[in-house]
Amino acid sequence: MSRRFLTTLAGLGSAGLLLAALGFQYLGALAPCPLCITQRWPHLAAVLIAVVAFIVPARVLALAGAAAAAVTSGVGAYHFGVERRWWEGPDTCVAGEIGGKSPAELLDQILAAPVVRCDEIAWEFLGVSMAGWNALASAGLVLIWLAAATRRTGVRAAS
Repeated sequence: MSRRFLTTLAGLGSAGLLLAALGFQYLGALAPCPLCITQRWPHLAAVLIAVVAFIVPARVLALAGAAAAAVTSGVGAYHFGVERRWWEGPDTCVAGEIGGKSPAELLDQILAAPVVRCDEIAWEFLGVSMAGWNALASAGLVLIWLAAATRRTGVRAAS
């Protein structure tokens, strides 16, 4: 398989995982927690890297894609551990824009904001949460990106 094919496959894998996450959010009404959002950014980076790598199939781009997939896999594994209460997760929440608001308006905004905890499992399949599936699938994408990085580009000489 060519480097271009493998980088396209890996990019489509990240695009599929990103679309699945958005589908769970907007079609399944499962609001994401801060760690869920964090897992999405490297997938977006991997998709953009795959687009560039399709045009310029360079080894360094395949390595960058592998790094992006490894980051989201790592965050997914960390999130999975938080869900299983193997370790503490972040105690952050997002309250939105606060500039120019009175204390009463800020309090109303905070109270109205949905609180989505990182240590609660919103959905799971076969005993593995979305974060766990992202970690596993993204680890597979790392392998595809690394396989792409080992492929030569150009025409081979006839033997």
